[in-house]
Amino acid sequence: MDSTVTAGAEENVWGGGNRPLGASYGKLMMWFFLVSDALTFSGFLAAYGFSRFKFIETWPIADEVFTHVPFFHGNFPMYYVAFMTFVLIMSSVTMVLAVDAGHKMKKNAVIWYMFATIIGGAIFVGSQAWEWATFINGDYGAVETKGGRILQFVKADTGERASISDFAIEIPGDRELHEKKNGIWYYEEGTRTSLSLEEVTKGFKADSNILIRTELLDEEGEKTLLSREQSLEKLKSATMVVEGANLVQNEYGSRLFADFFFFITGFHGFHVFSGVMINLIIFFNVVIGTYEKRGHYEMVEKVGLYWHFVDLVWVFVFTFFYLV
Repeated sequence: MDSTVTAGAEENVWGGGNRPLGASYGKLMMWFFLVSDALTFSGFLAAYGFSRFKFIETWPIADEVFTHVPFFHGNFPMYYVAFMTFVLIMSSVTMVLAVDAGHKMKKNAVIWYMFATIIGGAIFVGSQAWEWATFINGDYGAVETKGGRILQFVKADTGERASISDFAIEIPGDRELHEKKNGIWYYEEGTRTSLSLEEVTKGFKADSNILIRTELLDEEGEKTLLSREQSLEKLKSATMVVEGANLVQNEYGSRLFADFFFFITGFHGFHVFSGVMINLIIFFNVVIGTYEKRGHYEMVEKVGLYWHFVDLVWVFVFTFFYLV
């Protein structure tokens, strides 16, 4: 008799009857996925933090890197990144409202809130693509030394960054012939830049108002500004012009900064893009009444868990990468 009861109890436990935390199988698997993904992001951010503090004396200052706003010229440190963050957080709010409307079986409300969530996600992905393009293209330009250090230029009278195009002197030569259409490549120069090192050097020597600052940070957390004599001496060690950032060169400072920027923000951007695509599929299912026929909107709740996770991860990325 006892063995019969025990066998029956085991069958109940392992036959799929139990629902841990009252969650369905689908929601439970989503939680498993999110926990594993959270560990992945944690590893990336931990690696970033380790590298940041190991090379803290040469790490770029975020306020001097992310200063652009679309259609506006000027220095607006972190404004656009803050806007992106606000949009993503608000999309999480509309997702909460969509889930709540689904619990109340309000189809039209679910449609509108999910539509707002998708628009918010699309704006964020587009903004991140624009930020990548701006980061890659650069703004001021710099030169790189034999040791791989970055030298930036500053106006002595105002203390503002100086673009190499502002003071470089064009040297007549055959650079115009060395274009892709003519089949001639810059094998010795590496990545082609708008100005050569000789043109930058000549312009620097002719303009006494331009100084060099190194990527090394002083005791006050500012980049070290050299005197005119020190700048002229330091420029002798320059080997190439650097414009923008990629996986090999970085005009803003440490190359690792660019590597982590592309990898971490790109990985998160892929998650947001995937979330937008999934939300679109669920959105159309809501429109055609799929979940109305099922009698529940659990699928909206499951995709909502993923979307909240993506938003939460961005809060950590924003804090670690842009604020700290």
